[in-house]
Amino acid sequence: MKRRDYGQYCGLARAMELVGERWALLVIRDLAAQPQRYTDLLNGLPGIPTNVLSTRLKELEQAGLVERRIAPAPQRSVQYALTPVGQDLEPAILSLGRWGASQLDEPKPGDVVTPGSVTLSLRAVFDPVAAAGLNASWEIRSPDMVLHAAVTDGQLDAGVGPLPGKPDLVITFDPDGLASYRALIQAAKCGLVELDGPRTLLDTFLSVFPLPKTNPAATKTPAAPKANAKVSH
Repeated sequence: MKRRDYGQYCGLARAMELVGERWALLVIRDLAAQPQRYTDLLNGLPGIPTNVLSTRLKELEQAGLVERRIAPAPQRSVQYALTPVGQDLEPAILSLGRWGASQLDEPKPGDVVTPGSVTLSLRAVFDPVAAAGLNASWEIRSPDMVLHAAVTDGQLDAGVGPLPGKPDLVITFDPDGLASYRALIQAAKCGLVELDGPRTLLDTFLSVFPLPKTNPAATKTPAAPKANAKVSH
């Protein structure tokens, strides 16, 4: 497939030429969470055809955004990881994620939530002002995923998998539906989580990782036309 060329000397146009193809930003999102094998990416991006994933990885490698690495022992498998140039995309991805979260309606049948997407949600909503001077760590567990978030002197480290070492608070929840970040916060606010550690750190978690405001227009159900209304075509 020939890549887009917008023919404009513009930074945004160049960015779209490099990462504007379908699935490209979601590949980068998952690699921002952690380096992954090809099969990990395939499993974490339900619906992506194998040939499309291979093409996107090749394009992102050629652009200098993604590189191949050999995983440490005992795996010794090939992993894909973001280069420093690719890592520079994270602030833009987080900003897009925050904006997109404000446009989310209720989940549709077939929607999925991946550990990588929840990890990036944690990074996107993190409030550095509320976390100023804070030192605390959390491990979030659901039936399908384990994540961690640690704040050291106000700086966040959030990733997929358990926290190295003992977390200050373990939050376990079993959502009735998708294990999204929004579902986690709603469950925490309603007391539908199990805690292993000081409850005060749950309140800290809620203040440091606030839910983004939702655009009312995104969740507004269109009014049905009146029975006698004239419908234009």
